[in-house]
Amino acid sequence: MGGTVPQTYCEVEAAISPIDATAPDIRLRLALPTTWNGNAFMFGGGGYDGTIPNVAGNVLFGPTDQPTPLQRGYATFGSDSGHQADPAFVPTTTLDGTFGANDEAVRNFAGDALKKTHDAAAYLVTVHYGREPAHKYFAGGSTGGREALAVAQRWPRDFDGVIAVYPAWNAASLNLYFGHIAKVMSQPGAFLEPNEQTLLHTSVMRACDARDGLSDNIISNEPGCEFDPRTLRCPLGADAGSACLSDAQITAVRAVSSPLHWKYHLKSGERGYPGFPFLSGAKMSTPLLGFGSAAPANPMPKTSGYGVQFWDQWVRYFVTRDPSHDPLAVDPLNPRKWKHRVSELSGLQDVNDADLRPFARAGGKLLILHGAADELVSHRSTAEYYERVRDVVGPRQTADFARFYVVPGANHVNRGAQFAASWDSLTALETWSQNRKAPVSPVVKDASLTGAGRTRPLCQYPAWPRYSGTGSPNDAASFTCVTSR
Repeated sequence: MGGTVPQTYCEVEAAISPIDATAPDIRLRLALPTTWNGNAFMFGGGGYDGTIPNVAGNVLFGPTDQPTPLQRGYATFGSDSGHQADPAFVPTTTLDGTFGANDEAVRNFAGDALKKTHDAAAYLVTVHYGREPAHKYFAGGSTGGREALAVAQRWPRDFDGVIAVYPAWNAASLNLYFGHIAKVMSQPGAFLEPNEQTLLHTSVMRACDARDGLSDNIISNEPGCEFDPRTLRCPLGADAGSACLSDAQITAVRAVSSPLHWKYHLKSGERGYPGFPFLSGAKMSTPLLGFGSAAPANPMPKTSGYGVQFWDQWVRYFVTRDPSHDPLAVDPLNPRKWKHRVSELSGLQDVNDADLRPFARAGGKLLILHGAADELVSHRSTAEYYERVRDVVGPRQTADFARFYVVPGANHVNRGAQFAASWDSLTALETWSQNRKAPVSPVVKDASLTGAGRTRPLCQYPAWPRYSGTGSPNDAASFTCVTSR
């Protein structure tokens, strides 16, 4: 990281006791720098949480050549959201959903721990420095992005600014979509092996890459890419190896790339999920976060994709609360006897209040970023939420406090991305919040090893960057933000 860590800082560990004696504590950590800038910064978590985020770390999609929040002098803090993941859980502790058997732990994970952590940390910061923080900011991605939107919706005066990166705001609805993927890909002959996953992605890139004016292994015009997987059909539609796709695989690919709608009522009011861009740029083959190397089954293979393992834990511990329950036996389109429980969880986990006027009136500023090649949380879902906010608040009023940027080629956590997004969102948020200067023509850098520092304009949704045809293809100045397909 750029910059220098404050020469000394005090690290504080604390715990907030539950009301239910059988529930776990909320464990939190603060980093209190000797050279304090007078402000505080809270980190969100990820997946099923269960561990305290790195309070000395960076903002997701943040700059690799600028100081971290702690290095800037922020008092930083975060919590495990109210439960402790088993450190031996594989393939990653962020998939440990066993805490879902406890009601208070679920409520804390769904959002209650955010307020409790904020209040406890703000008190400790004030006691340590003798005064309250002048400004407080929050940043997180995925589950942490849901948490970022949750604090803006539920406690609009707690934070001056929020950065939500690929936010899983409609978490229960996303879980139902993961269940849909599990059901589809568990059918005989439907699962794409890793070589077939790569074949699909390579074919999509070949068909759509140049539609933005430049062949650069990035699909910038994602809405304009509509790849037809039938072009990869094996002879007679039968499984003929990794050089083509069978009819069963083509049907499965279309299913997991398309919107899903359910006919039953959820307490959150959500009616569906918009699907993933697997036919327009996202990789199924991203390690861990993609579809893995094993088809969904019972028991769920640890080499299957992150999303279906997430569903597995949700069914066993949140929905049925039966660790031996078959996750494939619960149909997300018709949960039958589990319908009431699924609905109840949606009311807790779907953070979907589009009325952000209280946050705006309190002076809050919101930056939302999402990669167009995200394979775990669909950017289409984030666009849906943002459009709801504009409908409720009004387009002009929304522009006064919120920005939403879609980054072509960026995926979940920048792991194996065509474009590893790196933007100094914290400085942009500080400038907007404290100096009332909104971002103007921001530029995002590619931090991947293959990107060689290339830059692109960070276009406000629904715009995307088109190459002008002249100038360096590695320079953002050679691109224009457009909205045409």
